[in-house]
Amino acid sequence: MIYLEPEAPIKPAAGDACNGCGVCCLSEPCPLGAVLSGRRFGPCDWVRWDAEARHYRCSAADDAGSRLPGVPKVAVRALEALARRWIAAGKGCDCDLEVDAPRRRPAGRATRSDAAQALHR
Repeated sequence: MIYLEPEAPIKPAAGDACNGCGVCCLSEPCPLGAVLSGRRFGPCDWVRWDAEARHYRCSAADDAGSRLPGVPKVAVRALEALARRWIAAGKGCDCDLEVDAPRRRPAGRATRSDAAQALHR
């Protein structure tokens, strides 16, 4: 089970354009995310919620400079280009997880979000 922002878009069908739903990155890091975050399981540390745009973004693909202070700009731009290619930005959803309808948590339980998504392979 992963927790998504209540305003996150619904996961698109595999092959449809990415809409920033966050399901793939919050379920597990991609290979680049695993290297950058130092973890192979759980949500990627580099995914961020963009409240203004109301979708999730990979900060390695579009804001690596803020996560890597002091790294030369040429290296940051190279990392961002690699990240966009690695996550196939603009190529369509390749996440094979199926998402159940949001479930509400019982009252009184503190969570990062009030909507939970159950995932199945």
